[in-house]
Amino acid sequence: MNIKTTRLRLLTMLLVVSVSILAGCEQGPESCPKYTTVELVNPESYPHDDQLPFQFPLDDPESYTQPVMTNFAICGQDTERRRECHAAEDYLDPPGTPVYAIADGDISFSGPMGGYGWLIIVDHPQANLYSLYGHLSPSRWQAEPGPVEKGELIGYLGDPDENGGSPEQPLIPHLHFGIRAGQRTDYPGDGEWRWMAGWIAICPQDSGWLQPAVVISNQHIPEGGFPMPSGTFLSIWWFPLLFGGIYLLGWVCILIYATKKHKPHFLISIGALYILGAWIFSAKHPQLSYTLFALAAVSIGLGIYRVVKRANEVKK
Repeated sequence: MNIKTTRLRLLTMLLVVSVSILAGCEQGPESCPKYTTVELVNPESYPHDDQLPFQFPLDDPESYTQPVMTNFAICGQDTERRRECHAAEDYLDPPGTPVYAIADGDISFSGPMGGYGWLIIVDHPQANLYSLYGHLSPSRWQAEPGPVEKGELIGYLGDPDENGGSPEQPLIPHLHFGIRAGQRTDYPGDGEWRWMAGWIAICPQDSGWLQPAVVISNQHIPEGGFPMPSGTFLSIWWFPLLFGGIYLLGWVCILIYATKKHKPHFLISIGALYILGAWIFSAKHPQLSYTLFALAAVSIGLGIYRVVKRANEVKK
């Protein structure tokens, strides 16, 4: 076994062990603070009162006064989710029900997202919150990224076969509605701290998720906005750090190879591939996307510089 093979195996083992340790730190909680029972008074008046910062995302007040499909911080409801807790409230309503922004803000994400059907995220910087609206309809109109006002229509609930379900496994039409301290880009795209979480293996309250009905019924924004949750840097950011490190290591190896072999066109090609990777990661992993864009820019810049330099040398 040569030295290079030994080093590669040691590096692989180190990465596997690191991920295992981080995953082990995020085992399901034994118990979490339960949701708070909220008695709503005239929630239908919230959209019409400009003095109030929030409203509910659906028109029908009964959506919030009757038992919801799945409540906030409910843990271990079935065998599949036995070690996970719900980081949102699920409101039952029929397909085509209009969904509205709960407050002024900026739509930072609007697109398909696996089991969510169509997903919309609205950042509310004035409150240091973001709101999440899942199981929307991909076939009906949806709002595009950009500014949005409280009460503005952003989409519609999806049909059972398009809202994250399928013709073979339809999903009961409902709105998966979450509110979290911070902005979308304050969180990674994977792991228990991911920004699009529905069920997570840590207490929702510990990772910044708030009970939506409580936030809206209180109609109060703390001075400076809602405080960010506490959490170890590695437990939150292990995914982008791990894969960003892998891409950086690969890029350094490619740079050394292309420099030694005098292959500037290879650098430009790799830069183009990194741009493609950055585009693929841009929606779900914006931080990783920024890293790839930076590496792509350096690769293409160095490649072009070396091509031009060689052309000038040939002319001489």
